[in-house]
Amino acid sequence: MERAFAALRAFIYVTGFVFLWGWLARRARSLDRALGLELPSILQLPGAVLAAVGALLTLSCVVAFVVKGRGTPALFDAPREVVAAGPYRWVRNPMYVGAFSLLAGAALLLRSPSVLGLAAVAGLIAHLLVVFVEEPGLARRFGETFEAYRRDTPRWVPRKPGRSR
Repeated sequence: MERAFAALRAFIYVTGFVFLWGWLARRARSLDRALGLELPSILQLPGAVLAAVGALLTLSCVVAFVVKGRGTPALFDAPREVVAAGPYRWVRNPMYVGAFSLLAGAALLLRSPSVLGLAAVAGLIAHLLVVFVEEPGLARRFGETFEAYRRDTPRWVPRKPGRSR
């Protein structure tokens, strides 16, 4: 029952995030129209692939949070355990990587330099949030369990699990 309730909460939070970022992307895209900007059409197919991969990665992270961590992606309703399974075996922040890929892919698909800029700003904000808020909080909350995970798993660039630095 606990996981079912976590899944419902995760669905609600993710839906809210999707609407928020969709609204921001729509607002950014209006800037393209006003300025007459457009990315080359050759980027649309790679953008669609990048967006789809990003969406699947993000979804798999939400599932890992619910199933393994018994929590959700929201900072105020975080997992109750360190999640080092699924995509989290390869990189510490795959949900941000997936969300960035989804937004950047959508920018390429829509041929929107402004949405691509929004993705870059979102990536910078995510990095600052991870470095200054999330990781210190996880270290306080989970102690050595998180420290061992942090030592063995890169922050942003995936690496095959089990390979030491």
